[in-house]
Amino acid sequence: MILDPLSIGMLAILAVLIFFMFRNGQKRKKDLEEKQTKIVPGAEVMTNFGVFGTILSVNDEKVQVETSPGNVLTVHKQTIVRFLDEERTTEPADDVTEVAPEQVNEDHAAYPAAPEFGEIAEPTDTKPASDSREKNTDQ
Repeated sequence: MILDPLSIGMLAILAVLIFFMFRNGQKRKKDLEEKQTKIVPGAEVMTNFGVFGTILSVNDEKVQVETSPGNVLTVHKQTIVRFLDEERTTEPADDVTEVAPEQVNEDHAAYPAAPEFGEIAEPTDTKPASDSREKNTDQ
């Protein structure tokens, strides 16, 4: 059997695809093991359905998460998606300073911005122009 350049190229591409499939599987397995070690009581987490809470206890496959004082949810370990403790460690740089906009009124902390729904953007003292189609009342 003679291998032409096209067959050799296709076999090389197939080998590369198989290599990346195994590599991706190993990466996922490593990430899963790392996540399983972080599931400990006291960790602040977010589940895949968007509920934030603190882990109270961990069993084989179940985790009890306290969402608010007195409310405890029992969820599967795989529903824990994100750990909030590591996100809080990243703080913005100290050299960045935010300047607050100037207050319009000292009594009410309102800042100049777009008008609220139904508000007039700028007050006007002029009367609206009369419509030329109005009936003439002199006749």
